[in-house]
Amino acid sequence: MSWHEGHHAAHAARRARRRQGELFRMGPAAFVRARLHRRIFLWFGMSILFTGLVLVTLTTLVNGFTGSGYWREVKRAKTFTAWQFAQVWDHPAQREALAQAISRDLEVRVELRDAAGAAIEPFGVPCERNIFKVDVVSGGARAGDVRVCFDGRRPSTPWFGLGLFIACAVLWASSGRIARRLARPLGELARVAGDLGRGKLDSRVDLGCYEHGEVGVVAEAMNEMAARIQKQLADQRELLATVSHELRTPLSRIRLLTEIARDGGEPGHAFDEIDREVIEIDQLVGDLLAASRLDFSALATKEVSAEEAARRAVSRAGLDVEAVLVVSPEGSAQRLAADPTLLARALANLLDNARRHGGGVTRVTVRTSDERAAFEVEDDGPGLAPGEEERIFEPFYQGAGSPDGAAPKGALGLGLALVRRIAEAHRGRAYAENRSGGGARVVLELPVRQPAPEASPPVD
Repeated sequence: MSWHEGHHAAHAARRARRRQGELFRMGPAAFVRARLHRRIFLWFGMSILFTGLVLVTLTTLVNGFTGSGYWREVKRAKTFTAWQFAQVWDHPAQREALAQAISRDLEVRVELRDAAGAAIEPFGVPCERNIFKVDVVSGGARAGDVRVCFDGRRPSTPWFGLGLFIACAVLWASSGRIARRLARPLGELARVAGDLGRGKLDSRVDLGCYEHGEVGVVAEAMNEMAARIQKQLADQRELLATVSHELRTPLSRIRLLTEIARDGGEPGHAFDEIDREVIEIDQLVGDLLAASRLDFSALATKEVSAEEAARRAVSRAGLDVEAVLVVSPEGSAQRLAADPTLLARALANLLDNARRHGGGVTRVTVRTSDERAAFEVEDDGPGLAPGEEERIFEPFYQGAGSPDGAAPKGALGLGLALVRRIAEAHRGRAYAENRSGGGARVVLELPVRQPAPEASPPVD
């Protein structure tokens, strides 16, 4: 890790610790808001509690208003008790037997009172409050009342409340699992995003069993983005190192040739060598500028004549246009939707590749159809080795330039890679193949812009 990367990482760690300390100082509310799974967990718990309260309230209200359930049974018990005691109220022996039977069988306290409210006889253990009280009517008049309650020794069985508590506890525990399952992928995404911001480009999202769904799609896109950024930075570092080396070599030769000319050497020979080195530097700088335009998507698309672009490129390469260039009959008037500067650079690189690696250009053919225009450059070399059809388009790949296997002087390995990038930027393609008669053929295909149809004159 470089000094700058270490400095940025330490600064980010200090900010994280400072933020965590601020959260604790701000109180529980800020601490809860800091993590998504805690917020989800608490909201689940509050929702379960609120649902239970609403359920109990509605059940109580419904039973109270409709007379159903528990209260309906109590009403029936009151009616039945009042009727039973009305039958035997005027017979003390039968009345006491009935009260004793109810107290014994139902394990309740039964208290009888006369019309004036005085106690007649209690049956059962005294208790604090009544379950219900019913009036006894005999002969059309109120004869007294019966009061019933549970005795203090009767065990309570709060099964409903216990069941409700257990159900709420299970739901809340499950909500913790659900909250963690929902929040963990987002936390993993945040971790990787922070690592990328701190320069750890090898960090990747690992969701494990949570990789399905929309979050998995986002995680895959983030991993692909991180891989592309890492590869791009690695390519830039490699390009910077290689370009620095390639620029130092011609500059050293230019300095040497200048010293030779000053010391009385042959000026014409030195100037020719300097001119060749300057051309090499200019071509390298042109490739770098074209690559930077592609990196920033700075394409200035215009209508370009396929034939004119090929003629200009062949002429600039110092070749005989009439002897080398072949244009199909329909290609003379065909126009392309392309960036003229990038198209010229791609054609120049195709011709330079044939000159460096293929023993010279033998033919340049322009073929067009209704949808595509193809620029084919054929050379007179030994052809491509098996597998080189794709490798020659990789950056910094240097094929054998001579029978002894030595790489050509000044070859950086960016020419054909840039040709493919230019083709893809124009939604075209670039490929290479061996010719049947020997040598290789490298093709650049670009889409054709069809001319807009002329408006038909109005019909009178």
